[in-house]
Amino acid sequence: MFSGYPGGMVLYLHNQIIQGLCERKRAGLARAVTLVENGSEHARHILEEAYRLRGHSKVIGITGSPGVGKSTLVDSLIGAIRERGDSVGVIAVDPSSPFTGGAILGDRVRVRSRTTDNEVFFRSLASRGYLGGLSRHTGDIITLFDAFGFDYVLVETVGTGQSEVDIMRYAHSVLVVMAPGLGDDIQAIKAGILEIGDVFCVNKADHPDADRAVAVLEAMLGLNRQWQWKPPVVKTVASQGKGVVELLGKIDEHLEFLKQNGLLEERVSRSYIAALEDNIRRDTVDRILTEARLDGTLDLVLTQLSQGKTYPAAVAKQLIGKYLCAEESDNQ
Repeated sequence: MFSGYPGGMVLYLHNQIIQGLCERKRAGLARAVTLVENGSEHARHILEEAYRLRGHSKVIGITGSPGVGKSTLVDSLIGAIRERGDSVGVIAVDPSSPFTGGAILGDRVRVRSRTTDNEVFFRSLASRGYLGGLSRHTGDIITLFDAFGFDYVLVETVGTGQSEVDIMRYAHSVLVVMAPGLGDDIQAIKAGILEIGDVFCVNKADHPDADRAVAVLEAMLGLNRQWQWKPPVVKTVASQGKGVVELLGKIDEHLEFLKQNGLLEERVSRSYIAALEDNIRRDTVDRILTEARLDGTLDLVLTQLSQGKTYPAAVAKQLIGKYLCAEESDNQ
């Protein structure tokens, strides 16, 4: 983006974006998110300042299987938050287009009723094949939203059913959304959803099986006798706004529980560890594959793999030894 600019101009543009974050200018936030999501080298300077500016946003992860009404619930939660006078940033991780790599659904389709509210900012991110229901830059973008000064940051995952546990690494409180009639009680057991949820929501509670779904969930939660915090189960009809204020109240109760018991700091530290892991993994994998592609090693090992002459674990060890260990030896 800035590759043809003199260094002074690049620094000027960085400072403009950072100033935009400090002054809560939406255009500055949008440009910062774009740089980070695209993996621009210039994003590093912006993130360095953003982590310094990081404030006290309440980060809420929202996850659940497809079809449970997560997007409608997010829209209703935004309304409840705004009625209090609080600001909210929403990060919605969408499936990626196999052709462009971009987010398929997009923000204007997802939350139409909030586009003119200056205290609401919505950004769709493409998962780009990243597992766990998130984008590979989710942690850094949460930090940008936090530095911007939102009271709440809502992170809605892709909704892939059984790979949603990564949201635990970044969110202070995890809301698991279910719906009656979709077999979510069985999915909860299979996916280990009970372990990641801090608050459970049975949406579409006007369905005849809603009470049964609540009873099954509460029974399963009751089997765990070691809860420090026993997750509540709240019924909502998000399309009508029913139960949403109560749901937000339970989320706030959980956040207060974390704060009063010294557990909020642990979750913040966990988010930093997650960001470190993601950056280390991203930087090392990208560098190894780029160098192996450039010098022809990647084509060679792919041929060996296809011919059955080696296997992936051995190739991975070989590439690490060639590009990472050799580099460390050269630097000593």
